[in-house]
Amino acid sequence: MRDLVGKTAFVTGGASGIGLALGRAFAQAGMNVMLADVETEALAIAVQSLQGFGPSARGVTCDVADPASVERAAEASYEAFGNVHVVCNNAGVAGGSGIDDISLDTWRWVIDVNLMGVLHGVRTFLPHVRAHGEGGHIVNTASMAGLNSGLGLSPYSASKFAVVNMSEGLARQVAPLGIGVTVLCPEFVRTRISESVRNRPKRYGPVQAPDPESAAGKLAAQQAELGRLGLDPMEVAAQVLAAIHKDELYVFTHAGAEWRAELKERFDAILAAMDAAAARRPAT
Repeated sequence: MRDLVGKTAFVTGGASGIGLALGRAFAQAGMNVMLADVETEALAIAVQSLQGFGPSARGVTCDVADPASVERAAEASYEAFGNVHVVCNNAGVAGGSGIDDISLDTWRWVIDVNLMGVLHGVRTFLPHVRAHGEGGHIVNTASMAGLNSGLGLSPYSASKFAVVNMSEGLARQVAPLGIGVTVLCPEFVRTRISESVRNRPKRYGPVQAPDPESAAGKLAAQQAELGRLGLDPMEVAAQVLAAIHKDELYVFTHAGAEWRAELKERFDAILAAMDAAAARRPAT
């Protein structure tokens, strides 16, 4: 989509971090913005912060893990602005695991938000965008953790791997409909994702913080510190806005030699295994 002025964007996880930055970037681009978030008070503050940046910004409470909640948020968006054109399935949570304490509750929570939340957004808004025929763009927030296994056995990485795959498959199917897809794969950004347990619903059981001296505890502390020193969310939002204009599938906020080397190692191992399989195949 090249012309965003007067169009409408819907952003989950919009009360802070990347979501709020996306909302601000869209507002500055002349779009109506509907911020959706599970944190009601923070959402109200976020919406107020966008006043004066663009045509109109509003907020709606939304739990992306609940499909009915996403549908209600969509209806609120249509009622407020009419057609929605850009859908950002951005809400996400962090959850550790490792091999010492594989919590099923934590896995369910992370998968429900990070993966099913994206699906709920696509499932809810895609029919609407197809029907109005004015074009559109879907942005799904994944992570560089969705491309390598540096976090080990992790519900976060597993969910983000799935979001990358989902986005790639979706892009092929909706391109003929005039709908673009971007999958955002950030590295460390200054957000509160390391504190996402604050929004963990009681239905997922009690929170069991890892021992600070354990491998999981030390990794969590390291991740939190790297996040504190990470990229400004507005820089990420600018890259997403550019990708929407250019209809680009991937946005990588960091493309340093270390990441390239890790990805090359993984892909080389995959290709080597395929070569080995081909070598075992009997000649015909």
